[in-house]
Formats: sequence, C-alpha cells, structure tokens
Amino acid sequence: MDIRPISPPLLVEELAGRIASAPPDSWVRVALDGAPAARPEWLGDALVDPLRLRGREVLRVSSGDFLRPASLRLEYGRTDPDAFYGDWLDHGALVREVLGPLDPGRSGKVLPTLWDSAADRATRASYVTVPRGGVLLLDGALLLGRGLPFDLAVHLWLSPGALARRTAPEWRWTLPAYARYEREVGPGGVADVVVRVDDPRHPAIVRRP
Repeated sequence: MDIRPISPPLLVEELAGRIASAPPDSWVRVALDGAPAARPEWLGDALVDPLRLRGREVLRVSSGDFLRPASLRLEYGRTDPDAFYGDWLDHGALVREVLGPLDPGRSGKVLPTLWDSAADRATRASYVTVPRGGVLLLDGALLLGRGLPFDLAVHLWLSPGALARRTAPEWRWTLPAYARYEREVGPGGVADVVVRVDDPRHPAIVRRP
C-alpha cells in the first residue's frame, strides 16, 4: 500500500481533473463518502468551482436530505447504531430521485432534496435538470456497498482513534455503525479513491497494490 501526502488544494484539483476527464456528454455521479467527522461536505463544496472552470455543470446533493421519516428512522430509539447503519438513509429514494435519472438515456431530472429531518416533513423541492456532461456531487456517510450506482466513489478514511476523537459527543453512539461498515463493506477496498484525513490539514491518497 502506497500513501501519498497531498495538500487539500491539490487534492481538490486532482479529483476535479479526474472527474472532468469523463466523456463530455456523460453524466458523472460522484460519491463523497465519509463520516461527518471527515467532512465530506467540505470536499463536495470545494469541487464545485474547479469543475465549473473545466466546463462541467455541477449539482450538489447531501444524503442528509434523503433520510427516512422519524417514525421509521427512530423506530428502535434515537441512539440505535444498527438502525443508523441500515435504516436511516432512504436508499430507494436516492436511486429513484437522484441517481437513476442520471443513467444513460434517462431524463437528467433530479430532486435535490426530499426530506427535512429537523422538521420531519417533505422539503417540497422542485426538480432540476442536470445537463448532459453535468456532475452530481453527493456527500454522505455509509454510502458504499449498498448497490447505489456511482461512476466514481471517493472515501474519506479516518482511523478509529481519529474518528472517535473528532466525533461530537452527542453522536458517539454511532461509532459502532462505522466499525460495522469497515467490517462488512470495507469502503477502503470498494472506493475508487481513498483519502486518509486523520489530520484534515494534511490528507493523503492511499494507493492499493
């Protein structure tokens, strides 16, 4: 295994170049997978302008806007790590409303948000059409190994110690879910790009043999 240190700006530029190298008439669905402590949303936001400068339209979506209603999500309580692992995210809605419409030959009409989990109601968002050649940047946790159709998957990896240190106290009950994710999915072996972010100021790209 080769670990290559890289600065955050160069990481963004390298990823933007890789994403933009896809065929110009094809949609590109990019997963930015990582626990909240890894800040995948930061990477998604940072990629927007570099991709637009490369001639790609960009749509930002967060998996946090596709959670199930509280009646389903919290059926086993508010701090059940197994429910968090398998029941919180509405995978079917992500495929139906976001990822599926960007399959070849489909409409490109995407729903950017579905559910406001704080208010526990539908967001009533309007559909948007992603032009051909556009890029979807989807950030979130526990996205891989679930059959979601991505064209490029980036996993932001934290060691167990760093994950525990950087997870807010009120969310530490989720740590067993991330340990299960490592055991059952092995996101570091599934993702196309793996980035170590134990120190967010000094990330490193992991190259597998």
